[in-house]
Formats: sequence, structure tokens, C-alpha cells
Amino acid sequence: MATRRHLANAIRALTMDAVQKANSGHPGAPMGMADIAEVLWNDHMNHNPTNPEWADRDRFILSNGHGSMLIYSLLHLSGYDLPMSSLASFRQLHSQCAGHPEYGYAPGIETTTGPLGQGITNGVGFAMAEKLMADQFNKPGHDIVDHNTYVFLGDGCLMEGISHEACALAGTWGLGNLIAFWDDNNISIDGHIDGWYTDDTVKRFEAYGWHVVSVDGHDADAINAAITEAKSIKDKPSMICCKTVIGFGSPNKSGSHDCHGAALGDEEVALVRKELNWDAAPFEVPADVYEGWDAKASGASKEAAWNAKFEAYAAEYPELAAEFTRRMAGDLPANWKQATDKIIADTNEAAASLASRQASQKTIAALAPVLPEFLGGSADLTGSNLTSCDSFKHVSGKEPGNYISYGVREFGMYAIMNGMALHGGLIPFGGTFHMFSDYAKSAFRMAALMKIRTIAVLTHDSIGQGEDGPTHQPIENTSAMRYIPNMDVWRPADSVEVAVAWTCSVERNDGPSALILSRQGIPGRNHDAADFDAMRKGAYVLVEAKGDADVILIGTGSEVDLAAKAAEALAADGINARVVSMPSTNVFDRQDQAYKDSILTPGVKRVAVEAGVTDFWRKYVGLEGGVVGIDTFGESAPGGVLMEHFGFTVENVVKVVKETI
Repeated sequence: MATRRHLANAIRALTMDAVQKANSGHPGAPMGMADIAEVLWNDHMNHNPTNPEWADRDRFILSNGHGSMLIYSLLHLSGYDLPMSSLASFRQLHSQCAGHPEYGYAPGIETTTGPLGQGITNGVGFAMAEKLMADQFNKPGHDIVDHNTYVFLGDGCLMEGISHEACALAGTWGLGNLIAFWDDNNISIDGHIDGWYTDDTVKRFEAYGWHVVSVDGHDADAINAAITEAKSIKDKPSMICCKTVIGFGSPNKSGSHDCHGAALGDEEVALVRKELNWDAAPFEVPADVYEGWDAKASGASKEAAWNAKFEAYAAEYPELAAEFTRRMAGDLPANWKQATDKIIADTNEAAASLASRQASQKTIAALAPVLPEFLGGSADLTGSNLTSCDSFKHVSGKEPGNYISYGVREFGMYAIMNGMALHGGLIPFGGTFHMFSDYAKSAFRMAALMKIRTIAVLTHDSIGQGEDGPTHQPIENTSAMRYIPNMDVWRPADSVEVAVAWTCSVERNDGPSALILSRQGIPGRNHDAADFDAMRKGAYVLVEAKGDADVILIGTGSEVDLAAKAAEALAADGINARVVSMPSTNVFDRQDQAYKDSILTPGVKRVAVEAGVTDFWRKYVGLEGGVVGIDTFGESAPGGVLMEHFGFTVENVVKVVKETI
């Protein structure tokens, strides 16, 4: 029977061999954390390698994702469908074992990590989601939602500011189901960290309200005792500070940055084998080691026990059991289409003139009773984002609810939402001012990369927001977000477009969406019912030209009404203008060419009107077209004054059209 150290050494051997073969990677962290991983996975993790999607499994997150060979080794050794051939193709094109863990590439990868700090923040989201789901579904004697989230992280994660945002909130929530392991090895890429990281991490996390314990990261008994204690503490998250030697087992490179982010070299790999008494050839694992790691039978037994619990729960609470199953599958309610069709039709009938943020709040209020998994929130701007409604109940981890005040934590909020979406059972949305989407852009990018459903509500969308001035007036932000692959950005022009945008964002289960909303009022408009489906395609003809179009005016958001008024003025001068509302350029780009040509007729000159940077619109109007936009920062003044000052007037649009044609 293999000893604990020999089981851990399998991780070290697989890591150094894979990195050496690829001549690329980070062997130091996996070799240093191998003993911690062995204790956690063999003595504490509840998981089933034959069913990585088991609803009540423990979640494991490698926040220091550069050490990716650690998780690949764990998955392979414990019995997941990750063959040795995949480990041997580490960091190669289309390998399951990418340079950093990629959600969807290999079974058992819970989230994509790499940008440091986001993994621990996702972990906070996982733990928050588990708590919220437990509040909603668990009943006396029936704890069907009862698991832990385990996170490995390094010094780099703790240096990144987002770790403060998330971990402070985790302490406030008292997330006893979150257990983090700090790889305290005193090394980062530039070398020994004493010159740039001297925080007292223990006191820092104690101040957050965490349970904190320090152990020797190579003492299996101490690690085991620390995990057991952490699991017993239900009202605080736990931080287990593990003093480790980076590159443990490497005679000449352990304890230094030389093994952090580079292959050890053939000579050093051979020396490590001698140091660890590891006789197996590269990418070979002895039978007794496989036997010591194999979790397939124990995992199946644990899941079977939970299945029995769930059957008993379903017998007593059949409706709740069906709802839990639906939500964890990511399916929408059976009455979704009927309900949302009515919401859109009712919104159209009312045709209210509102700021699009106000229209959004009305839509949220209408969707909430239909969508019990709806989970709202804002980064300390609820009264401005208008992201809450009467049916929502605020939650802070102490009482059940479905609306979260995240505090002033824009980046943390959206990365936490990513973790919630990955956990399953919830559809999270969160609001802030559009200007602060810059703080959060990396979290949006990660959601898009992972193809997960989160919704950003970004209000005060342009210079039209007014007096707060250029620091709060987004100019480039909307276009920048449109450039994120797999991100759907909606900038609706009226209440009906808002309702359609919300509906499409909730329906989308393969990527995130953002709603870009105005502070200032936008005129209401009655639409033909045919417009509703056209809106879903990202762009449609709002006002058709009288006769053949001389020009096509393209507008978004509050500028669509300006384009429509300019078309009327142009008609008086004998110029026929078609007005196209384009609430989502991303969605429009996915339509077939025939539809796109029906909206933007080839050969007809085009002028785009949007209170943002102009270059983005060249893909639609061409170099010969015109753009009414803004390529400077704004000013501090009432929104209407600024719109006129920067040329968002009928007269200027008409002028640009005439110059263009």
C-alpha cells in the first residue's frame, strides 16, 4: 500500500514530466502543494469521478491556476475521464490539459482560472450560491444541499485587490462552507516576496471574520486536523495557511523562483526522481499508487447515499424536488415563453416614456415571479441602478433572500456572480454604473470565455447621465464590451426593447449579457407585434423610408429617437431615410446574411448615431459612411445640455447625412 508521501509524489512526478515535455509551465506550486492536495482529496472531498456533475459534490477550485498540473494530476489519479495521453499533451493545441484550467475542457474543472484572485472570488460565489440554494430547498431532516467549496490559492491571489473584495464579503456572510488553502511559499515570479508582499495574512483574514489556522504544508496529520476543524466551523469561512516549499523534491531549485514558471530541466528531473524515490518512467504510475488514489467506488457510494436522501425528499416535497432538478439543469420554467410574451405585449401597450433603467426595473419586477432562480444585486447603487423590486428580499448571508448588496465591489461582484452561475440553480444579475464596467471587464471576459449565464445591468450609459462629469460618463465602454467575444451587449431604445433584451439575456445559456441603460428619459413607442421577434435579432427597421432609401440611419439607446426625428427633418428636404434600431450589434452579427442585407441594404449610404466612440461603427457604415458620436471625454453639466453641446441634435444629424450622401 502506497504511503501518503508516495501518493503525493505521483502529483510531483506527473507535474515535472508534463512541464518538461511541454518545455512550458509552472511546476513549483503543484510540487509544493501536493501533500495538501493528497489529504484533501483522499480524506475529505465528496466527489464522484464517474459523475462530475453530481449536484451535491464538493467543489474544488485552483485559484493559482498557473499550477494547473496539480488539478490535472488529481483528476487523472482519482479516476476522472482524463487519460494519461491528455496529461502528456499538456499545453498543446486542443489538449484537455490547457496551460491554465479551462472550464469545459476536462471533467472536474469547476471554473477557468488563471487571472489571479478570480478563482478565490469564484469560490466565494460558489459558497454563496450553495448557501442560498440550501436556504431555499433544505427542509428539516432533508439537507439535500450540503457541500463545501475548497480553494487553493497563492501569494499572487492575495496580492490582487479582488481577493480583498471577495474575502471581506465572505466573512460578512459567515460562509462556513468555504475553506481556502494558502500556499505560503514566499515566492513569486520575481523571486522572494519580502520586498513587495509583507502583509500579515493571518491578521488580515481574522479581521475579515474568518477562522484562520497555520500548519506545515508537508505534515499530513496537521493538514488533516486543520481541515477537520475547518469543516466543523459553520459560521465562518476558513483559511488554512500552509507553509510549503515551492518545488518540493527538487534538490537544486526548490525554495526559489527558478521552479516557479519554467521546466526543471532533464538533469534536475532525474535528480528529483532520486530524491523522491520515484522509479516509474515518465507518465507511468505504479498500480499501488493508482489504487491509493482511486475514488470511483467511494464516489459512487457517496452519490448513491445522496440519491437516497433526495428520493426521500422528493417523496415528501415533490414540487420542491422537481424545481431543484429543473434549476440545477439550467432549464427555464415551463411557462416561460407564455409569461414573457405577455410581459413584452403589456409593456408595448403601456408605451411609457421612461429612462431605460426605469423600464428595466419594471421588467425585473415582472420577471421575478416567473423566475424563482432570479438573483439580483448591485455594487452599492441599488437606488440608481434600479435593480431591486418589491418582491425581492435582501440577503446578507444571515437570512434567506434573493437580492444582494455587494458593497462597493464591482469587480468582486461580477466574479462572484460567475461562481454562482457555475454552481448552478441561480441566474445572477448585478448592477453598477456603466463607467465602472472597466473595473469588472476581466470578470465579464471570464464569463464569456466559460460560456456561462450572467447578466450585467450597467446604467448611466453616456454623457446623457450629466452632472457627475467625465469621470462618470462612459465614452468607450460600450464599444469595448462589444469587442469581448461571446458577450451580448444590449443598448435598448425604449421600454419594449428593454423587455426583449431582458428576455433574451435570461434565455441565453451559453454566455453573458450586458444591458446598457440610460439615466435620462427615453420616449415610449408602440410597436407592431412583428417587431418583437425582429428585436430578438439585434436590429430591425423601426421607420421605413418613403420610397427607396437614400440613407440608412442606425441608432442605439437614447439616440434612436434622435435618428427618428432626424429622418422626419430629412423627409422635409426630400431625402428618404430608413431608421434602424440596433439594440445589440453582437446578436445582429450572428444573423444570416439575407437578414442583415434586409436591414442594411447593400449600396445605400449609412450614418450611425450613438453617444460613444465613432470608430466601432465603421464596420457598419464603412469609410464612406457617417457617424455622429463622441471621441473626447465629456463635461460636467445637465445631460440635455451636454447632448446639444456634443452635437446630438437633429440639425447636426441632418448635416452629417447630407455630407455623407
